[in-house]
Amino acid sequence: MLREQHRALKRILIISDLSLIAIAFFIGYFLRGKVYDLNIGNVQKVFKLSFYMGLLPVLLLIWGGLLSYFGMYKSSGIRNIPDALYIVLETTVLGFVLFGSYIFIFRMQEDVSRLFMGFTFIIGAFLICSEKIFLRYLFVFLSKKGTNFKGVLIAFRSILVIGTGKRARKFLEIINRNPDWCIKVIGLVDINQEKIGEVISSYKVIGTFDDIPKIIHTNVVDEVVFIVPRAWLSKIETIMHFCEDEGLNVHLAVDLFELKFSKARQTDIGSFPLLTFESLHAEIEYVFIKRLFDFAISGIALLLLSPLFLFIAVAIKTTSQDSIFFKQERSSVYGRKFTFYKFRTMVVDAEARLNDLLKYNEMTGPVFKMTNDPRVTSIGKWLRKYSLDELPQLWNVFKGDMSLVGPRPPLLSEVEKYDNWQRRKLSMRPGITCLWQVSGRNEIADFNEWMKLDLEYIDNWSLWLDFKILLRTIPVVFFGKGAK
Repeated sequence: MLREQHRALKRILIISDLSLIAIAFFIGYFLRGKVYDLNIGNVQKVFKLSFYMGLLPVLLLIWGGLLSYFGMYKSSGIRNIPDALYIVLETTVLGFVLFGSYIFIFRMQEDVSRLFMGFTFIIGAFLICSEKIFLRYLFVFLSKKGTNFKGVLIAFRSILVIGTGKRARKFLEIINRNPDWCIKVIGLVDINQEKIGEVISSYKVIGTFDDIPKIIHTNVVDEVVFIVPRAWLSKIETIMHFCEDEGLNVHLAVDLFELKFSKARQTDIGSFPLLTFESLHAEIEYVFIKRLFDFAISGIALLLLSPLFLFIAVAIKTTSQDSIFFKQERSSVYGRKFTFYKFRTMVVDAEARLNDLLKYNEMTGPVFKMTNDPRVTSIGKWLRKYSLDELPQLWNVFKGDMSLVGPRPPLLSEVEKYDNWQRRKLSMRPGITCLWQVSGRNEIADFNEWMKLDLEYIDNWSLWLDFKILLRTIPVVFFGKGAK
């Protein structure tokens, strides 16, 4: 219902905000010139507008990018005034720093007036704050007037809600908290005759299923929203057919099951419609970009680090007669198996000696962690300290078995001991580094805490989160906060 409106409104707001910044740019230039005219003793040259015009695209990119990054356009309507003002403040401060850094990097500090920058950012912040306050009050005012103002900036819609239960009440409370969505509820409908006249969340029950044709014909109804229990699904098909014949848009609430984190979306296979409940909230194009990034970076890294690979291989071979690489079968997405590579850091019979060391395990759950593990070789301790033993996994990333960032791939024997909620870790491609590794992995002894960090990563995954984890991995490796 709101998605199309949000997209259109977002475009309008972005264009409006950038237009205001452009206005602030020209006002800033004009005021700087006026100050120069009054300050006779100042011999600084004021460059022509044509020189400054080269900075306008940079200024617009900084303002537009920061406003979007700080969430100005994430809401389905107009931001609350305190939220909007805070976002503008964040954008102004950081934007000034970034714009100043751009000027400094390109050695333009002698040519671009600091007064111009100050005027531009202060005026830009003032104009956008004024716009957000004005729009908020305008939308609240128009929403109270309802359909009399239909077509002003955005279409106001009258909806009929079918259902009066707990989910319907929650829906109405959301509508009440967001008057800028421009939705007017004309009333509720219930299957029970005795409900007529009852007031729910300030809206009256105006009829039963049999009254729906009359309600639609005697009121302005743009859309019908069904928020009904599962037991009613077999009883609403006739009503939906009627609404279809009337040309009305019909919405069916799909929160029919109290799922913890899965989100529903409509899709289809061929012409067969499906309602999909997704546990992994990742847009396919971003997953594709992640894979391209993994492929490119791992390929480049393998080439650039090949001398280091050779040095480590020689070091391992000269201190031990065992094989250079350690290979092990690990679990990937939804239980797929793959061969996992590391530089060998343990003696060759390490697996056979594990049972004798289980009593020294410092980690709860199915994972084994031990400080000063006697199976680790002398060169292995150094490799582990700086995580150099993990470098062969770049080949796993290049092949597509792993990603640069993702939950660490578990042993098959560990997966067999997972609780059901822990198996959700397998819903994403495993990685070389993850939240656990940059969150003090040596100090985390609770396996459940480790799993929660992995699930936190999965639930909040984005390309930006991957980038931040990669940045946080650098000091972890550099300062030798390696694995036990």
